[in-house]
Amino acid sequence: MSMFSHPDFDNHEGVYSFSEPESGLKCFIAVHNTNRGPASGGTRFWNYDNDAAALTDVLRLSRAMSYKNAMAEIPLGGGKGVILKPEGNFDREALFAAYGRAVEKVGGQYITAEDVGVSPDDMRTIKTQTNFVAGLDEGIAASGDPSPHTADGIFRGLEVAVKHKLGVEGVGGLIVAVQGLGHVGYDLARRLKASGAQLIVADINQAATQRAADELKAKVVPTEEIHAQQADIFAPCALGGSINTDSIDNIQAYIVGGAANNQLKTPDMGAELQKRDILYCPDYVLNAGGIINVAAEVSGTYVYSWVDGKLEGLRKTLKEVFDRSASSGRPTNEIADEMARERLKLL
Repeated sequence: MSMFSHPDFDNHEGVYSFSEPESGLKCFIAVHNTNRGPASGGTRFWNYDNDAAALTDVLRLSRAMSYKNAMAEIPLGGGKGVILKPEGNFDREALFAAYGRAVEKVGGQYITAEDVGVSPDDMRTIKTQTNFVAGLDEGIAASGDPSPHTADGIFRGLEVAVKHKLGVEGVGGLIVAVQGLGHVGYDLARRLKASGAQLIVADINQAATQRAADELKAKVVPTEEIHAQQADIFAPCALGGSINTDSIDNIQAYIVGGAANNQLKTPDMGAELQKRDILYCPDYVLNAGGIINVAAEVSGTYVYSWVDGKLEGLRKTLKEVFDRSASSGRPTNEIADEMARERLKLL
């Protein structure tokens, strides 16, 4: 299949592949759109089944970043990096140094940050090879791990969803099923618990679920059952595609909203949720807190009040998505895509 006929190719401005046999690096970097500024989005380090799966992921994720940054109204375009995790033993520092050189070769069109599978130490290694990196914990405008800001934005957005769908203020007394307890998922769970929500959680990491049970009094269920829990909110905070033909009929929640990117396996899943009277919070609108924080760092002068203002802006944007969907009868994901493309001047 040619790049240009790939079903997820969306007139991307650039798609780059890099390899370095010495370190084991195999990666893709995709720049979707730079109408609003240099492309930015995290780098994902994952055990992909093959390079075709990695290419599909980077195309979809980079487009979502364009939409996310447009809906957050920040001066960044959309891009993404994915690294195929090598099999067997490998030198992690050498691998991420090689990736830093790859980012440098893209020449500033793409600014990377942390994503699934990438640690703060990895980001520091990348920084030794390129300045086109954000989400650091040192430097003039360093802001550190963006995960807490992602969780903050999701929490604020869920309050909007609860008000719209259930007519109540806040999440106190509601049951939330959280799928995935990584940096963002656990922080979100902590915020929900502090506001009076009851938690049901699942993760492949048993240490994380045990911690949630001990610290947050969460009920732990198997990963394959978390989507089907009797809950008010289902919060996908693991990898994408959790809303699919296998899972959708079993979702009991009134609201779906979480940290994961590309939660809908296919776009038509948005219409299927709507048919079931389930309110879907478009992922790239809800989870933009991290990239907002990165944008503040990229500006060169980190000011939290600016970040906080943009996080509040997410509430207004999400409410507009819900209101347009209610008045038009169209799924929220279609409305969000349309709004994003309007802001990107692609319509």
